Amino acid sequence: MAYSMGFITLLSLLSFAPLCFYGNAAGGGYLYPQFYYRSCPKAQEIAKHFVAKSVAEDPRMAASLLRLHFHDCFVKGCDASILLDSSGDIISEKSSNPNRDSARGFEVIDKIKAAIEKECPHTVSCADIMALAARDSTVLTGGPNWEVPLGRRDSKGASLSGSNNNIPAPNNTFQTILTKFKLQGLDIVDLVALSGSHTLGYARCTSFRQRLYNQSGNGKPDDTLDQSYAAYLGTHCPRSGGDQNLFSLDFVSPVKFDNSYFKKLLAYKGLLSSDQVLFTKNDVSRELVKKYAYNQQLFFEQFAESMIKVGNISPLTGYKGEIRKNCRKVNTY
Repeated sequence: MAYSMGFITLLSLLSFAPLCFYGNAAGGGYLYPQFYYRSCPKAQEIAKHFVAKSVAEDPRMAASLLRLHFHDCFVKGCDASILLDSSGDIISEKSSNPNRDSARGFEVIDKIKAAIEKECPHTVSCADIMALAARDSTVLTGGPNWEVPLGRRDSKGASLSGSNNNIPAPNNTFQTILTKFKLQGLDIVDLVALSGSHTLGYARCTSFRQRLYNQSGNGKPDDTLDQSYAAYLGTHCPRSGGDQNLFSLDFVSPVKFDNSYFKKLLAYKGLLSSDQVLFTKNDVSRELVKKYAYNQQLFFEQFAESMIKVGNISPLTGYKGEIRKNCRKVNTY
């Protein structure tokens, strides 16, 4: 991607002064791309290897790993809390409404963690592995590249309520979605750009059924959904049953990271209500959708910048949290 001069200057400074910071973080430490330069120089190479292998075996996995990072950071910050299984006083975020029956990729993170632990024990956090996996998934499917600021630590707890309440839902209003983004320090530009990640992946019938049959509670379909597209969706997403039937979020190129998602919004063929409202409910977001639909490079540049902002949401650093040995449970020693 093309970086701003300020960003290039910052990275140059980081190469000469590793303790320079990328942004303030909880715990008195900072995130910077060279964090493991000496302590675990092969960490990024290992992560990329396993992400590439998993995506080659299952193309859907790229979207799943990207989504996993997003769902983690919106709850208590980027601290790998989403990876924790229920145990003791921990109630796993995996059982929340946004994650239940849909969050995937945990085994991939496990494999990366196990390999990195062999290379450099008790050094690389699960939170950083998730951030790297999200970046690598984007690049492997044709999207932009960016240097991932590192140095996060892992949480010792999870928040089921935070997962249920903080993550935008497919049927949320535009204002509700924007508010949830703002609570994380993200703005409307970030909202539209990051929504572009729906150029990858799939959604279940249950996520958009209301658009086909009862969008406003009056038993009628969503009038912002193209009728021919709605008819097609209805053949595999009936009024009842088929909840788990999968539909590509971007039927044009479901496993390629590009800007066709925004072109679909212009044609009123956004699959989720939370997608289409970007074009129908706000003037600023509508113009951004148009810009990204006509200029893929602009979208790529902003997506990379916004992903860095996501990765900087309330990370644990310094002496906060821990470096888990197993990403699914807190350390017991």
